[in-house]
Amino acid sequence: MLNVNLGPFALQVSHLLLLAALLVATGVGHLVGRRQQIGIGNSLIDMLWAALLAARLAFIATWFELYRNAPWSMLDIRDGGFTPWAGLVAALSVAIWRGWRRPLMRQPLIWGMTAGLLAWGAMFGVMGAVDKAAKPGLPTVALTTLAGEPTQLAALAKGKPMLVNLWASWCPPCRREMPVLAAAQQQETQVTFVFANQGEDSAAALRYLSAGQLNLANVLLDPGTALGRAIGSTALPTTLFYDASGQLVDTHLGELSAASLASKLNQLRTRTDPLTKE
Repeated sequence: MLNVNLGPFALQVSHLLLLAALLVATGVGHLVGRRQQIGIGNSLIDMLWAALLAARLAFIATWFELYRNAPWSMLDIRDGGFTPWAGLVAALSVAIWRGWRRPLMRQPLIWGMTAGLLAWGAMFGVMGAVDKAAKPGLPTVALTTLAGEPTQLAALAKGKPMLVNLWASWCPPCRREMPVLAAAQQQETQVTFVFANQGEDSAAALRYLSAGQLNLANVLLDPGTALGRAIGSTALPTTLFYDASGQLVDTHLGELSAASLASKLNQLRTRTDPLTKE
């Protein structure tokens, strides 16, 4: 499962797990520090903000050339462009600084952080195990080409890593990211790109592609949105990254920027190269 729906909002499961881990850390820190009336909630929030800022700045620095032509996109964190190790260093730095400034906070902070990390790891591990058991490889969903011919994702993989983008012509972020994906498809010849339209017929898909002058290969139709249900996502756009063996290695909910797409493709190549050499 990639997201859950709360009314009109689609929330990523990974974000909910992080929120749950923060609540666990806050609760444990409160219990440990209650005698001294010390809470760690504000410190945890400061750590989170520092982690987000540092992780974003490190990602922008790494992929600055791709952000240069659209500097305002640096502020759009919805593209998921973060460098985890930089965020971890920043969060730990804030924790060490708070513990040094307030010695009585050290024990509640250590216990709270430990409990939060263990809770996050356990929940993430359980979700990963459940998803892996439910989706061992490429979904075996019946799709059709724009010409009406039946096909499946496995038939298009051909031993290459695969990117599968779930989209619809009525979806604004889908339309914004499509030129980025189209350009990447032309450049990344070692990755199979598949564009699975959700809930529309061939006429609607062709009108959009023609209006946008998008020359895409592997545009498929999923009128019953079976693929979205199979991978556990009701949000559009959703992009899935499979390695050469057909295992799901990464996902992205929402609009991809050129930088975030390049980063994920680079990770996919790194994971796939050893398999190719063997």
